[in-house]
Amino acid sequence: MGLSKTAAFSTEQNRIAELAKALAHPARVAIIQHLLKTKACVCGDLVDVLPLSQSTVSQHLKAMKNVGIITGSVEPPKVCYCLNMEVLREFTAAFGEMFSRCC
Repeated sequence: MGLSKTAAFSTEQNRIAELAKALAHPARVAIIQHLLKTKACVCGDLVDVLPLSQSTVSQHLKAMKNVGIITGSVEPPKVCYCLNMEVLREFTAAFGEMFSRCC
């Protein structure tokens, strides 16, 4: 298989796709909704909120952390996760601008 074709697209297009992919699962949407609702960082209780195993929740958190939507701080024995509001504003602005042209 050939190399990825992402180089054929703009930096903005790649970033929007990266952000969209990081949110493209209902569990990730639920995590974001929970963090928005609590208005605080969450330390370890996401498994209690979601019908998923700890390892599955960790995989979803990692995917969102990799693109910067979530930040985490490791303070043994807990890991705390917070929303990165700057990246969420970036996401909102990018999608708002893209769709405001048509609607």
